[in-house]
Amino acid sequence: MNRQIHLNPVEQLALFGPDQGREVGLQEAQAYCQRLTTGHYENFSVLSRLVPIDRRPDFAAIYSFCRWSDDLGDEVGDAKRSLELLGWWRNELHDCFSGQARHPVFVALQPVIEKRGLTVKPFDDLISAFEQDQHVTRYETWEQALSYCELSANPVGRLVLAVCEDQPVTEQQLVQSDQICTALQLTNHWQDVQRDWLERDRLYIPQEMVTTNDFEDRLDAACRHGHAPDQTFLGAYQATIRACVDRTWTLYEHGTPLIDHVSPSTRPLIWLFAAGGRTVLRRIEQWNCTTCLMRPRLTKFRKAQLLLHAWLLARKVNRGRGK
Repeated sequence: MNRQIHLNPVEQLALFGPDQGREVGLQEAQAYCQRLTTGHYENFSVLSRLVPIDRRPDFAAIYSFCRWSDDLGDEVGDAKRSLELLGWWRNELHDCFSGQARHPVFVALQPVIEKRGLTVKPFDDLISAFEQDQHVTRYETWEQALSYCELSANPVGRLVLAVCEDQPVTEQQLVQSDQICTALQLTNHWQDVQRDWLERDRLYIPQEMVTTNDFEDRLDAACRHGHAPDQTFLGAYQATIRACVDRTWTLYEHGTPLIDHVSPSTRPLIWLFAAGGRTVLRRIEQWNCTTCLMRPRLTKFRKAQLLLHAWLLARKVNRGRGK
């Protein structure tokens, strides 16, 4: 299995897809999820160190489920085939909850479900979000965009809390987690306007917030050529993104108190999630909301600063425990 780990899940379908039935044991499945988690292009190799050591296999199994779901939705390149694969993935999920896990991700996930008392709903919701992406590419209202986030982002935060917190998660924690996760998803949408448009013909900006005529035609020209198609479009686009950004800041503000309402060992992880999103949103503002022309990114130095701060928080917790 080691030589396959650097391939993305879609490239691993020949090994672990619907037509394959090779059985794997729990230890092998957990090792697979751990390598998938730490081997991704994101900072999960560092991020995983912020997770308490006894929760890392649980975290890796949940991340691997999300990664497979995401890639089956976004990396297949054909909406019909993606829906077929997501349907297979949902069946595998339900079989897992019935005690019949086969795929290595679900073999690793099954003991996490039992140990943490997880329900099927957040996993089902995530798959539904990726299914929705195959046939919904435009959003009329802000509420519709938020409803998408309820499926695509909020379940992740709820799963993280369920795994990381020893005490039952309160309704207040769930609401605040949802607000942070929705804000993170929206931040990603405003950051990735150009890429979503060019690569997937998706636009998450609510049409009710658009203030200019022929928006999509002019957006297409801006995204493809890297400059505004006329004298008025860029200003109108910036005003629209600023309005979206302002609403997103409100969600971060309402959700940020969660950091003080979780256990000390969970706090560095939640802080890093929220701080990373807020820093990207600020970066969008610094780039004058011109995300139709470029994708604002965090510098390596800024990423290192955030990770260092989170690591110091985690170290403080461990010192307090005498570790």
